[in-house]
Amino acid sequence: MINQKIAVIGAGLMGTGIAQVVLEAGNSVSLVDVNGMQLDKSRETISSLLQRKVEKGVCSEEFVSSCMERFSTFSRFESISDVDFVIEAVPENMDLKKEVFKQLDEAINLNAIFISNTSGLSISDIASVTKRPEQVIGMHFFFPVPKMDLVEIIRGVLTSDDVYTKVKALTRRIRKKAVDAPNYPGFLVNRMLVPMINEAIYCVMEGAKPEDVDSAMKLGANHPMGPIQLADFVGLDTLLATMEGLYKGFRDSKYRPCPLLVNLVEGGQLGRKTGRGFYTYH
Repeated sequence: MINQKIAVIGAGLMGTGIAQVVLEAGNSVSLVDVNGMQLDKSRETISSLLQRKVEKGVCSEEFVSSCMERFSTFSRFESISDVDFVIEAVPENMDLKKEVFKQLDEAINLNAIFISNTSGLSISDIASVTKRPEQVIGMHFFFPVPKMDLVEIIRGVLTSDDVYTKVKALTRRIRKKAVDAPNYPGFLVNRMLVPMINEAIYCVMEGAKPEDVDSAMKLGANHPMGPIQLADFVGLDTLLATMEGLYKGFRDSKYRPCPLLVNLVEGGQLGRKTGRGFYTYH
């Protein structure tokens, strides 16, 4: 088992999930976030999820102890200067990601590979703010990271073959399955999935009941979860940001966000994360 030094930037749901699967594969993980309380929450979440695996007989207490010994948290990029890979998992905002990559470029050793977990932003644009664009690549993980097998790998215009090969190898080591995705808005999954959800929301806006839309796709297309349920699960704000990115990127009216989606997000109804979206959660 190869123990590489990997930094994860951002201790939210995605960053925490990525840190967990990287730890379980035998690597040393440095999780970085400016919010100390968020770092503490992430550590508690990872420890709790690993303990559940012990209770289910999936792994041993010794394995959990080994994982947590290889897990460190920091609030400054300078503390992770010697890592092999950096996986950025901050919110889906191009300006924010560019600022993070600028700072990483100054703080991290020149041999490190930079990875963005963006769900649809241009890898080439993100890489353009660094002095190492050939060492920047995308790895789009899916939520919840420990349970979802897929990772989309996205090369920028200047991403080197060597970096691509190393990231494919990393994907195998963390027990994920990779598909190569084009560096276009939404890549593969979100380009297909999010417009389908958006169209389902149009159906609701035009009078269909959310539960009928969900039942139609579960029974008629054998989907495990209906599109409206999935919208609430993913987060309506996340879906809106993705649709806006697709619309901006392609300038095609078929990617126009549904007005109902916009209204719900503006009203603070974001789905399960706020307890209310198309459905109410207690």
